[in-house]
Amino acid sequence: MRIELHPEARAELRAASFWYEERQEQLGDEFLDAVSAALEKIGKAPELYPRWTGTEGAAGVIRRALVERFPYSVGYEQHESGLFVLTVAHQKRRPLYWLKRATEQPGYHAAPAAERRRRSTLTEH
Repeated sequence: MRIELHPEARAELRAASFWYEERQEQLGDEFLDAVSAALEKIGKAPELYPRWTGTEGAAGVIRRALVERFPYSVGYEQHESGLFVLTVAHQKRRPLYWLKRATEQPGYHAAPAAERRRRSTLTEH
């Protein structure tokens, strides 16, 4: 299943990875691996994960998957074209700050062709 990350979710992922890498060598890569594993699981069974508490007023269903080993959650919506990751959020900071992203549709922030070619495997599975 196609998985697209909102540009701000991609920035959150990158920032958290850098933060972990500054704390301990290779920990940033381990974080990215854990998020990638969560995305793979989400892609295989998106309905398996519960609705994110507090998002009941959103136009669509926003689900939450926990990232193993790290205090992060992946928030996503399911669309006909695939999954749209709204956030890679720390579980204890600024609850639902990202909720406004739910009104945006996948592909809304279309990247130039060169940017799409450079995307990591975390953007599509």
